[in-house]
Order: sequence, then C-alpha cells, then structure tokens
Amino acid sequence: MSVRKGAPALLGAGTLCAALLLSGCASTALPTPTPAAPAGTAAAAPPAGDARPEGARPGAAPEAGGPGEPANTLASAPVPAPRLPGVGPVTQALVPDGTTQALVVTGATADDNTSTATLYERDPGGRWTESAGPWPAHNALQGWTSDHTAGDLRTPIGVFRLGDAGGRLPDPGSRLPYDQDEEFAISGTGFSGESLEGSFDHVVAIDYNRVPGRTPLDKERPLGAEKGGGVWIHVDHGGPTQACVALERESLRELIRALDPAREPVIVMGPAPELAR
Repeated sequence: MSVRKGAPALLGAGTLCAALLLSGCASTALPTPTPAAPAGTAAAAPPAGDARPEGARPGAAPEAGGPGEPANTLASAPVPAPRLPGVGPVTQALVPDGTTQALVVTGATADDNTSTATLYERDPGGRWTESAGPWPAHNALQGWTSDHTAGDLRTPIGVFRLGDAGGRLPDPGSRLPYDQDEEFAISGTGFSGESLEGSFDHVVAIDYNRVPGRTPLDKERPLGAEKGGGVWIHVDHGGPTQACVALERESLRELIRALDPAREPVIVMGPAPELAR
C-alpha cells in the first residue's frame, strides 16, 4: 500500500547605496599677496618626487571623468553574484533565483562513473556554503551526457529540481513528499555482479523527463519514452548505475532529511569541466 505525505512550499532582493563627501577649510588670517610672475615666465614646477599633475592642490579630490562618466568607476562596477563552488557562470545561470539549496554531483571526466556529492546552502547575503558531505557517489556506467537517451548508460548533465522522495522503507524524516511503497523493491545484479537488493529502499526523484509533484514511481515521460526517465538518487549498491546517482545508505538518509522544499532544492550534476563553464 502506498503512503504519501507532505506538500512542497516555495519562497524567494537587495539594495545599493553610495555617498560622496566633499570637504574644505577656511582661515581667518588675511592672505599675503603673491607677486605675479613676470610676463613670459613659466609657473614653478612641483618639487621633485611629486607625482601630482601641475596645478593639483594638496588634498584636492580627483576630478570626475568626462561627460557621462561616473566619478568613481570602481564603486559603480557591478559586483558578480556568488556562485556554487566549481560551478561556472553558464551553469550557475540555470539555477533558479529562488533556490537556496543545491546538491552538486561532480565527476572528474565525461566518462567517469564515480563522483562526489556535496550539499550547499545559500545564506541571505547570497554566499553558498557547504552544509553536508562531501559524499562518494556512483553515476551511470558510461559516465555523463548532455543529450540523454534511454539505455545509453549515461547520467544526464544539467540542473534539475528535487521535489519528491519515496522508497520501500518508511520515511526517514523527509520534508519532501515521501511515498512508501513495496513497488520500490528490486532484485538482480549490477554491472560488477553486486546485488541490487535494497537499492530503492530510499530514493529522491530527479526532475528529468518526469511530472513534478508525483511519486517517483510515476511513469509519465513528457519528453517521450526515448529520452529515458526514472532518474533517481538512490542507495548505492557498490557499482555504476543505469543513469541514476547513488549514495551510501546513511548519506542518502541524511540528504533526505536535509532537503527542504521551501528552499527549492536542485541537483547540479555532471563532469567537472562541463559544470565549470
């Protein structure tokens, strides 16, 4: 019997200010007149070692730039938004603005089937900091692809939402909707001859070619069956996967308890050179 609970929630600003301070001073003493230089005589040069341009007064503020230029170009330059560690601007741009929780899964090369998973959270200042992991992980037998198809034995590269969990065993404390169902039972052997039993005791559905908000067991494929589906984070059976990401049992249970739908969690996954773009 399927037991499903919970519902995802969403949430998701900044100010910029600048000040310019000008100061001056005056003296009550009458100034002593300065004799005018004889006609045709050049003004005295500044002392040796004085790098100021001729005519610059001690303590004078630098002049503003030409017409239309800001007085301080450094102060007016935009500050780049903080990025996830190891993630470049192209990949970071795929992370939704409201997301403040991201699981980054990185392989060394496009053909690697081992990887590392680290959970990051974004603070109110926009900085991403490690909150759990890093954990060892497995991905698909043939590595990674940016154009996944059913049966290619590669894990899709990209940024995908994480919104639904489930498994054969009871909920370990998930804030995501969790579907406990005997249909998560699995048998057989993996690519290295290892037993697959218990691999789906706990899973988190990766929103690749699926309908969000449904049990991970749902088989509807919006992109078509040829694009594959059923890509999950599941319990590591000790070898490469068909297309999923696999974490050791206790690491996965920790991740499930940490994921918060209010933080709009995503998975950012792929080989390091691709994610660094």
